[in-house]
Amino acid sequence: MNSQRILELVWPFRGRLALCILLMVVQTAAMLTIPWLGGQFVDSIFRGTDFGIGILSIWILVVLALRALLQIVQGTVLSATTEQVQAKMRTQLYDHVQILPIRFFQTRRQGDLLALMTNEIERLSEFVTGPLLSVLPQLLTVFGALILMSRIDILLVIPIALCVPTFFIVTKVFGRRLRPLGSQVRQAYAESVAITEENLMLLPAIKTYTRESLESRRYASHIETVRGLGTHIARIQAFLVPIMQFVAAAAIVALLWVASDRIIDGDLDAGQMVTFLMYTALLTQPVAGLAGLWGQVQLARGRLARLEEVLNEPTEDFEQGLEIESVSGAISFDGVSFSHTDRSPALHDLTLDIRAGETIALTGENGAGKTTLVDLLMRLYSPDSGRIFLDGVDIQTLNLRSLRQLIGTVPQTVLLFDGTVRDNILFGNSKATEKEVKQAAKYAQADDFIEKLPNGYETVIGDKGVRLSGGQRQRLALARALVKDPAILILDEPTAMFDPTGEQSFVAQAREALVDRTVILITHRPASLALADRTVILRNGRILL
Repeated sequence: MNSQRILELVWPFRGRLALCILLMVVQTAAMLTIPWLGGQFVDSIFRGTDFGIGILSIWILVVLALRALLQIVQGTVLSATTEQVQAKMRTQLYDHVQILPIRFFQTRRQGDLLALMTNEIERLSEFVTGPLLSVLPQLLTVFGALILMSRIDILLVIPIALCVPTFFIVTKVFGRRLRPLGSQVRQAYAESVAITEENLMLLPAIKTYTRESLESRRYASHIETVRGLGTHIARIQAFLVPIMQFVAAAAIVALLWVASDRIIDGDLDAGQMVTFLMYTALLTQPVAGLAGLWGQVQLARGRLARLEEVLNEPTEDFEQGLEIESVSGAISFDGVSFSHTDRSPALHDLTLDIRAGETIALTGENGAGKTTLVDLLMRLYSPDSGRIFLDGVDIQTLNLRSLRQLIGTVPQTVLLFDGTVRDNILFGNSKATEKEVKQAAKYAQADDFIEKLPNGYETVIGDKGVRLSGGQRQRLALARALVKDPAILILDEPTAMFDPTGEQSFVAQAREALVDRTVILITHRPASLALADRTVILRNGRILL
């Protein structure tokens, strides 16, 4: 297990975790006095020692009450710390994931990331603040009990001491099977989450093609795999506990056998025997915990490896580069070539100049490279060769955040979230005024339908805008781009969901909204092409016209 990564995760909570360890250590010290007090109690009954039974009873109750109080404080602090560690890990992972390049998400299923951010993080944080945190107190209990037992009779410690390596040998044998099984169950769980996420997104299609029963069986099959693997792990762990209990019981029987002769010979009195047996019983829990730690470490290593795999992925750099607040909008593609991973080249040595304030229409069949061209402009990808200039400056030298703030985009696949109409428009510019929001909605031909909604701009539109029609969602996405007031505007089939009347109305009013902006319009619709100053035709990643 990568101890440095674990340290990085828990370091912000070092104070709370240190307090929990201190409370555990004090509990350990308190519990180590119980067997001694128990032995004195027995001696008081049978032989009459200096300690009275009443005083000893009070001391035992005081120690038990102290331990209970410490457990309450520790449990309260530890549970809060566990939740904080989970929240920190999830936030750290989320912050990292959202600044990863687009290429990363093209090779991974969303369900894998969702499983990691939910179930995997929860289990890993519970391990860190649970079994891992308790190692020191458990070791102190084991060695403290063995030392105190050896002071009574070192020969009697031998059967108990022999149990410790036996426990670790047994758990190591079982632990070898747990790690690969843990990896399999994590993968199966991630696949089940991925199917859930995909099927919820495809639910209209599932209903249309009456695939409910087929998808139910597919999902049930994956859940059955998770169940089977989980049962296998539980079965291994179920074997582990009884075996360790048997070894411990065997040690106690051996202890009684050896001790019986020493009691008969008078070398060991009743009080010492009771003390010894109580220390033996006290050893059971920490030894079992330390022995079981091996298997838990194997499972945690797999989870940590998956977490590190994602956290080690290089992110987009938003800090470096020249920051720019405004541009005229002149764009130049100089010999740009690009290929997506494991696919044929999307662009071939493309050269294209777009004047500042010009509206250019990109047309061509699907796969011609139109969307790839604008993705490169926004640096969602980097060219394999060639350069892209903005106002004569290579965009690779610009600050990424400031570059993207200058560009507004309306993608062909509209991306909305479950919030109000106003929230979705303000997503493009959180500082926009009410007047700017409504002006953007007007330019996008969205103000009429918004005013007719039950709560106007405060109407909640549902997940992905499900409560709106396709055309309404597209208008809202356009308003979001316009409220950003970008110097460069990219419109990918912006009127695809408009009816002919709506499209003509949009074209009539769009000229005012697009004035003084550089606009890249991806479209095949004749009415929308009327907005363009010129048209560029792409075919197979090359410019035809």
